[in-house]
Amino acid sequence: MSLIDWIVLFGVILIIVSYGVWKTRGNKTMESYLKGDGSLKWWMIGISIMATQASAITFLSTPGQAIEDGMRFLQFYFGLPLAMIIISVTFVPIYYRLNVLTAYEYLESRFDLKTRSLTAGLFLLLRGLSAGITIFAPSLVLSTILGWPITATTLLIGVMVIVYSVSGGSRAVSLTQRMQLSVVMGGMILAGILAFTMLPDSISFSDTVQIAGELGKLNLVELEFNINDRYNIWSGLIAGTFLFLSYFGTDQSQVGRYLGGKSITESRLGLMFNGLLKIPMQFIILFIGVLVFVFYLFHQPPVFHNQVLKERAMQTEKAVALGELDSEYNRVYSEKRAAVDQLVESIHTQNVEGIANAKREVLEITEREKSVRNAVKETIQAAIPSAKTQDRDYIFLNFVLNNFPNGIIGLLLAVMFLAAMSSMAGELSALSSTTASDIYRRSINRNASPEHYLKASRGFTIMWALLAMVFAMLASFAENLIQFVNIIGSLFYGTILGIFLTAFYVKRVQGTAVFWAAILAELVVLYCYFFTDLAFLLYNIIGCVIVMVTGLVLQLFLKPKP
Repeated sequence: MSLIDWIVLFGVILIIVSYGVWKTRGNKTMESYLKGDGSLKWWMIGISIMATQASAITFLSTPGQAIEDGMRFLQFYFGLPLAMIIISVTFVPIYYRLNVLTAYEYLESRFDLKTRSLTAGLFLLLRGLSAGITIFAPSLVLSTILGWPITATTLLIGVMVIVYSVSGGSRAVSLTQRMQLSVVMGGMILAGILAFTMLPDSISFSDTVQIAGELGKLNLVELEFNINDRYNIWSGLIAGTFLFLSYFGTDQSQVGRYLGGKSITESRLGLMFNGLLKIPMQFIILFIGVLVFVFYLFHQPPVFHNQVLKERAMQTEKAVALGELDSEYNRVYSEKRAAVDQLVESIHTQNVEGIANAKREVLEITEREKSVRNAVKETIQAAIPSAKTQDRDYIFLNFVLNNFPNGIIGLLLAVMFLAAMSSMAGELSALSSTTASDIYRRSINRNASPEHYLKASRGFTIMWALLAMVFAMLASFAENLIQFVNIIGSLFYGTILGIFLTAFYVKRVQGTAVFWAAILAELVVLYCYFFTDLAFLLYNIIGCVIVMVTGLVLQLFLKPKP
């Protein structure tokens, strides 16, 4: 990277962090630190919710998802608008009426302390792991650029997040997220524009779309029902609705965003704003990935996108084997480029038969190309046994570093860092509020002063930030990051949602029944994850249904409390 890239990168980050610290100084109580001052308007709530979701994983990993698997991942979000309506009608009025600091306070009044503590504990485990994944993504970026160990880059990013999260609390998170999301989306749209302008002059925008469509990358909707398929319209509309009900209705990282609203109306509008804009935002990011895919049809991509890891492997006895695979890859790409040129010519002449033949040839060569890539990964794995050879998360990063002009690289890296800091700050705020309110003040120290609870809340923020850094340093993920973070959520969200839906709608079920039902549900979900091939979105339905049904059955054998 050039000097101007470094100036842009750290300049943008420091300005936003400093703004958040300065604007939100002076919290006096735990409530103001964790919940804000209740002055957020609907559009600020909507942006804050979207920014908490949109971590660096979104912008680092989602384009790579589109490059390898097309745009079908968009179906994952089809249940979001429906979930926003249900939450606005059902969840939000209850939280406002009870004036809770966290979502889990309600569960004690409805059930009992052990159910509240269990649910808070499941959330802390879920969100703590997710925070580690959130910080892992930008640490990976900086480690790749600088050649530093992941430990050092993780500490650097974590400290920056701690500074404004601890000093300003929830309101600092909300205020800075407005600026962060603006920079993030502006940078990503700029990346898409640049990707298109770097295509050959003979390739129009309509050509780009048709090429991507012919090669199976515009697979927006899959109508076939398949219980083992992660992304189709049915899993998105049904299982996705359950996931988003739990995420936005019971996850404190999101509940905390809209509980800081000026009124119940502002909170509802903020949720609907998020529901309407999230799908277009994900469409844009996935389509940027498709543009990068088309770019790499005309410009040879590296055989392995984690260049730093490949260079390490080249220093071992496997260097000769990797060199031979590089040569084979060059030959395969030359054949593929000729087939792509034939596809473009057939599109320009509207030769239907020519398009079909060229398309078939490109897809056949692509399979050979994948075989060479897999051989490279196996060779690198043999050279460095501890290496993570899944390189999908490096595709977009590699594209930016090798093709964009100076200054733009720094801006887009700032985009990834700001997204990570924004999302992690929201998660730390939720972890701190849950630990302070649902565990510490409720069960450990019930009679301390407001000043003591404020200090404790800040201490819990630091504690969870340090734990997230440890998770990131130890992380070695086999999955694509954007998928992995959703899998982690699905392991717990169904059970948590089942507890809340039972609380809202099944009035005869009491605390002991739902407590044991939740433990059973979580064990079943974990069994499904480790021992079956079920699509992970279905875990949300399974966990939720087991809690509600088992809770009803157990209550038949338990003496109801007066």
